Amino acid sequence: MKELHELKKITILSGAGLSQESGIKTFRDANGLWENHPIEEVASPGGYQKNPELVQNFYNLRRRQLKEVQANAAHLAIADLEKLEQKDVLIITQNVDDLHERAGSKNIIHMHGELRKIRNTKTNEIKYWEEDILEKDYLSWRPDIVWFGEEIKGAQRIYQHLVDTELFIAIGTSSQVYPAAQFFQIVKENHGLCVELNLEPTQMSSYYDLSIQGKASEVVPSFLKKLYADEL
Repeated sequence: MKELHELKKITILSGAGLSQESGIKTFRDANGLWENHPIEEVASPGGYQKNPELVQNFYNLRRRQLKEVQANAAHLAIADLEKLEQKDVLIITQNVDDLHERAGSKNIIHMHGELRKIRNTKTNEIKYWEEDILEKDYLSWRPDIVWFGEEIKGAQRIYQHLVDTELFIAIGTSSQVYPAAQFFQIVKENHGLCVELNLEPTQMSSYYDLSIQGKASEVVPSFLKKLYADEL
């Protein structure tokens, strides 16, 4: 069996727990509400059609928040790993922020879309956007976010990479929401090693080969150092 530092093809799945430490609000409370709204109202095509003003204001608020936060030590450690020539690292993120990019990462799939991109509802044109979507554009431009009932982005590339992955690392995610919940299962079926780095244990922790708990800014850099041959 290979040592950790010998593993070359690596897939990292990052979730809300990674960005939360940077100050990104999850918006979702214990009752499953987002800013006091049921998820369906602000994260579904039906909710958008019913009340585009509510939906646009919700994402405008989240887009503004990106100007107030920055990448943390975990984002930076992931970016440093990706820069190693001997590693083939793919980052699959459930997060819609751009903190991985700001940390310096390049090989990223935003499976749920990106806050700083908007999509034309008629032409499907996608463009970079940092400001609010104004009332005159409420029905013309929507956030380029994957809402409930919509297909994730990059699915084919994700599954192709998972099949050959030697090391799968889930960071700050419960690993319970599909389709991301099946990612580590695909890797295990193909004899890859699966590691979970999370603030606290999840219901899926026992299914991983290794589960480490702690703050992302501490446990992620510490674990990723083990993938460097010159650190051993």
